[in-house]
Amino acid sequence: MTTKTDAPSRGVTLRAVLIGLALMPLVVFWLIEMEVVRYTHPTLVHPLSHVVFVLFWTIVLNQGVKIVFPKAALSRGEMLTIYVMLGVLGVICTHDLLEILVTMLAYPFRFATPENEWRELIIPHLPTWLTVSNQDIWKPFYDGDSTFFTKEHLLAWAQPYAWWTAFVFALFFVLLCINSVIRKQWIEHERLAYPIIQLPLEMTRPGGGFFKNPVMWIGFGVAASISAMNFLNSIYPDVPYIPVKRQDLPIGVQELNSIRVAFYPFAIGMSFLIPLDLLLSCWVFYWLYRLEIVFGEAVGMNKVPGFPFGNEQGFGAYLAILLFVMWTARGHLKNVWQIVSGQVKSAILPDKDEAMPYRVAVFGFIGAMGFLMVFALRMGMSYWAFLAFFGIYFTLGTMIARMRAELGFIVHDLHNIDPHSMLVNAFGTRRLGPKNLTAFGMFFFFNRAYRAHPAPAQLEAFKFAERAGIHPRKFVYVILMSTVVGTLITFTMLTNHYYTHGADTGHYGPWALGFARGLYGMLDGWLTFPSETDVPAVAFMGVGFGIGAAMMLIRAQFLWMPLHPLGYAMANSWGMQNLWCPLFVAWLLKFVILKQGGLGAYRKMVPFFLGLALGDYVFGYTWSMISVLVNQDLYQFWP
Repeated sequence: MTTKTDAPSRGVTLRAVLIGLALMPLVVFWLIEMEVVRYTHPTLVHPLSHVVFVLFWTIVLNQGVKIVFPKAALSRGEMLTIYVMLGVLGVICTHDLLEILVTMLAYPFRFATPENEWRELIIPHLPTWLTVSNQDIWKPFYDGDSTFFTKEHLLAWAQPYAWWTAFVFALFFVLLCINSVIRKQWIEHERLAYPIIQLPLEMTRPGGGFFKNPVMWIGFGVAASISAMNFLNSIYPDVPYIPVKRQDLPIGVQELNSIRVAFYPFAIGMSFLIPLDLLLSCWVFYWLYRLEIVFGEAVGMNKVPGFPFGNEQGFGAYLAILLFVMWTARGHLKNVWQIVSGQVKSAILPDKDEAMPYRVAVFGFIGAMGFLMVFALRMGMSYWAFLAFFGIYFTLGTMIARMRAELGFIVHDLHNIDPHSMLVNAFGTRRLGPKNLTAFGMFFFFNRAYRAHPAPAQLEAFKFAERAGIHPRKFVYVILMSTVVGTLITFTMLTNHYYTHGADTGHYGPWALGFARGLYGMLDGWLTFPSETDVPAVAFMGVGFGIGAAMMLIRAQFLWMPLHPLGYAMANSWGMQNLWCPLFVAWLLKFVILKQGGLGAYRKMVPFFLGLALGDYVFGYTWSMISVLVNQDLYQFWP
């Protein structure tokens, strides 16, 4: 595996874009069938497994084209263009974005009853221009045996979908502006590892060396054999099952009974690329957090509601880490400001090779934030709540992009580390008021969790551009186009799916209604039971900030420090709960290989672990496709 920029190749071409656009409806159909109908989770791990699957078969077909029509074969840059387009789509059509939004726009009107008093409590605060209240429109949505493609249905949904499409575009554009500013610092100056993107980079490397490496095929074969055995077990139970999926570990201590072990081949394979100190930090801090729970039980701290406030500690730690990262980048940010303010008078500006000229990025950020502010204020949000809410959101988005670039952990969920949770803790629902709380609820669709956050996907596209010799500005256009097209395709296909089968008919997995049920149940609780500032929660935010800052300072002074505060910040996360064991296995294997064979042995083993991940992805999603085709639940390699 190399780290230098590879030879330039054709990149963003018309045919690559057309292929990406043609694949989008097929991928959305697949994601709906897997996530909405069957409630599996292809968009919650990275690299996005279904996109890797598409890339694999694109490469296979491209090899055939090379043999017959060599000049017509796709270049590396073109394949990465398709990968980026489908990657953007994967953070749109997901459990963590539009799959939630579509379910919530008519839900309170369908399920308002005299008992829950939503018609008095919630509905008066809902923006009419963002919801669907007409019973003639939402009734077939929930009952099925209809279609989205009638004049009445299309017109009724047109206004809210137009506004939400503009909102999603502005949200993604703000993140793109931020990423355009920090791109040079993280990619060129700090040269962060970007472990997540190494698999698609190796798969598309010119010459096909990755697929000629027998070590890779050994790893591929190991994962494929496990996957095939477990697939057969799902059809014929007499075939032995190889226990690689998560399962609870019976420890016998009440506070530790939720410990899960798993040996997902793809998770071990991708985690092998994570730096050794970060691997160690992840599993060590996970266990320290579990022991903190045991200790709290022993001394009676568990009687304090919310103890040990893992989300609040994590939030504080993330803020400290990002503050330190921004301080490290202060020289670069100063140069950006000098260019934006006109202090640099050179005819050829230093940002000519940037994803966006810095002035475009800064003023684009201001303009898009202005749109988001008008949008939020029209919903009823106050100025200060808007600034606090979106300030937290974009701060967390930047932190997630950093975490993916530096750590490369395949899941970054941050459940309950979000703007609405932190602001409710800090100010209480009584001070926030019903209008702000309703706006927080409407924004729940992009803040439930951040496993498919758009920020790291955008930044990784810029890294692809650097490695493939493509001007990053071309990927800006690809990302923006894919955002709009992907949003419209997802809205259209998902809404029609509900009209066809009925959201309330039992055809779907538990979250076809559950997303909205969770949202409006949360809002109901806020409005029914007003709360004040949660002082212990705020205090533990400060504790997390202090520990995170102290660890960053210690690491800056003592290079031997083996623990990183990212492990502390993520200790209680859903991802760590489910994947600490693969991280431990990857750490142990990497430690032994480096100890016994050094860097040379590590480099020789990287293709094996990439093959492990690729084999699990390819065969796992082959079984997923068969499940859809035969309409039967078969072996799913994740979760």
